[in-house]
Amino acid sequence: MDKKLIGRQKEQEILKEALHSREAEMVAVIGRRRVGKTFLIKEVYNQQILFEITGLQDTSLKKQLQHFSFTLSQYAKNEMPMKDPTNWLEAFQLLVLYLDKKGKKEKSIVFFDELPWLASRRSDFLTGLGFFWNSWAVNKNVVVVICGSAASWMIDKVVNNKGGLHNRITKRIFLQPFTLAETEAFLKNKKIGFKRHQIIEIYMALGGIPHYLKEIKSGKSPVQNIDDICFSKEGMLRDEFSRLYPSLFSNADRHISVIRALGTSHQGLTRPTIVQKAKISEGGSASKVLQELEQSGFITSYVPFGKKKKDTLYRLTDEYSLFYLRFIEKEADGGSGTWKHISQTQAYKIWSGYAYENICLKHIPQIKKALDIAGVYSKSSTFIKRGNADEKGAQIDLLLDRNDNVINIFEIKYYNTEFTINEQYANKLREKMRIFQEATKTKKYLLLTMITIFGLKGNKHSLGLVEQVLGLEDLFG
Repeated sequence: MDKKLIGRQKEQEILKEALHSREAEMVAVIGRRRVGKTFLIKEVYNQQILFEITGLQDTSLKKQLQHFSFTLSQYAKNEMPMKDPTNWLEAFQLLVLYLDKKGKKEKSIVFFDELPWLASRRSDFLTGLGFFWNSWAVNKNVVVVICGSAASWMIDKVVNNKGGLHNRITKRIFLQPFTLAETEAFLKNKKIGFKRHQIIEIYMALGGIPHYLKEIKSGKSPVQNIDDICFSKEGMLRDEFSRLYPSLFSNADRHISVIRALGTSHQGLTRPTIVQKAKISEGGSASKVLQELEQSGFITSYVPFGKKKKDTLYRLTDEYSLFYLRFIEKEADGGSGTWKHISQTQAYKIWSGYAYENICLKHIPQIKKALDIAGVYSKSSTFIKRGNADEKGAQIDLLLDRNDNVINIFEIKYYNTEFTINEQYANKLREKMRIFQEATKTKKYLLLTMITIFGLKGNKHSLGLVEQVLGLEDLFG
């Protein structure tokens, strides 16, 4: 298969801009494990990389320095004497000697991959990197690329560094998982011609993580692929969950506890509820864990419409983690055909509705484009009003509060044929709109918008109620 770089147009432009600028550049590339950071950098900078090193996970400073020395000696090819440095300052001094010796006229790339592993606690790596940049690189025709999967660590220790690297990052890239359109292009490049509703099936289980999508084989249906990848004994994602969080966070048990707590709720949980369910301390550690999970793209926070920041809800939006907790973990010994069986059950229908909502929440730019309001400023949120003995409650999973005096109220339905509204459902929708208007006292025009898979079958119940309908094609826009 051709290893073609799919999508990532904006990110490619940033990297090329750094390459063609007249100044030294330090580019930070941040993104979760398996999202394709290294592949992106190597594809764009392949010919210009003069030195590259990837940190070793969970190892001593001595072994990390030996690894550096061995890597540098491979690049130097015996052109300079090599010894194992005793600290990172010495290591960077050796690197400067090598780079000065190579001295190219065109711009060169120095690439540090998995920086959080290189910069282990008390290793003083960042001091060495600060020396390298301030005393050498800043005056050279070079791009220093630093890359890491632990997003929160990269932001705290590098982007917001208060020491020698303070304000030294010239460009930053937060690499996101593939959108649906990028996933479609990726699969087409693998000669896999799934229909769009089949791509949605795959995306709901695997998300837009390129390394996971690589496992999909042609000649097999989405159900067969999910069975192989997630439930077979050889499947890559059968036990990926146990490796995923420890590879990104120290003391990952707390992060996993939060993920498990959020996996029990479709509506999302408040911070106090998470603390209680996950059994983590109320203090700073809870805030830190939530921040790290959000910055790494596993969870998303929402302030419900009309509420204050203290009412923030956190929701598990990482497709694979949600799928693992809901199905893979519970069917660990299911074997071949497990997913074929599960995909016919009521549990699948409930999960797929929630998973499809998550996909819509991640494709708001595409939704706005389809509604022809891409240029209108809007804020997405949710709405929850608890019911009691006297009043009915209502929940809206997505709304767009627009600057042009309109609020789109979205009703998201995952249904395998054209969706039909009956009288009972129409009354439920009207009631939801009424409760929202009364509770918020908004003067804006409420525009009920449905997002389905195969569209809406118009009838007397939908007429005058649903004003806009989006289908799965619009999410690929």
